[in-house]
Amino acid sequence: MTISDSEALIERIFLACDYSVKNAVSIGRRSSRDKEYHVQDWFKHRLEGERISFDEPSRNSYPDFRIVNSPLGFELKGLGYPGREANFDCNSQVPKGFHNGREIYYIFIRYPSAPAEDNFPVLDLVMCHGSFINADSSYVHANKNVKGFGSYGDIMIRDRKMYVAPTPFALASGLDRQVTLIDLESRSFSAALHSAGSLVRVETQDLIASYVFDLTTNNIEGQKVPNPDSGKQHQFKAYRSVQSIGPLVEMVG
Repeated sequence: MTISDSEALIERIFLACDYSVKNAVSIGRRSSRDKEYHVQDWFKHRLEGERISFDEPSRNSYPDFRIVNSPLGFELKGLGYPGREANFDCNSQVPKGFHNGREIYYIFIRYPSAPAEDNFPVLDLVMCHGSFINADSSYVHANKNVKGFGSYGDIMIRDRKMYVAPTPFALASGLDRQVTLIDLESRSFSAALHSAGSLVRVETQDLIASYVFDLTTNNIEGQKVPNPDSGKQHQFKAYRSVQSIGPLVEMVG
């Protein structure tokens, strides 16, 4: 079986994460106030350990890590456990599998929600193709504004969208206390990975095409249109390292 350079790199990065979790390489936060960069730092060290070149992440960059010599990007999401794990906030971009010529992977890292120390373990990790969260990569995010609000007509309302999407932990079972890769079914990997389940997501009947916000009532209402791809199935496979023996990964519901 022949695998592409991108597939080899995806596998290499995933196995580096798997090795570090299994060998209890802890997350280190810069301070007790660090709620954003600790998981990014942990993943950054995995790339550095593999000598994989990447663009340094910044507050407004998407995805967080853009690989230099390959059209791959990685977006990091830290989830305190127990705590909020069914969905996550996307402050600047709707989740997608492709962005600006890059394939996008989301890495969800769960860790103790109230650690007493500044170093704490990774409980489990899921690396998933962005298309598992949202199959549509055509939507272009933009923040817009409207002027003329207020008593004197000189206040601007800025429409700064935030998206809230489901995590893999809400979509599939068998991920607890495991290190799992969820990728397109068409992907090929070496014998270092073994299949841990097949997953299917089905497109919805209708799509939100616009929304209206009533400033007098504070009500918001979405406007739907028929989805031309209604019922279309998107196929994915779950993988684990060959040394890992864990439960089968299956869709919930």
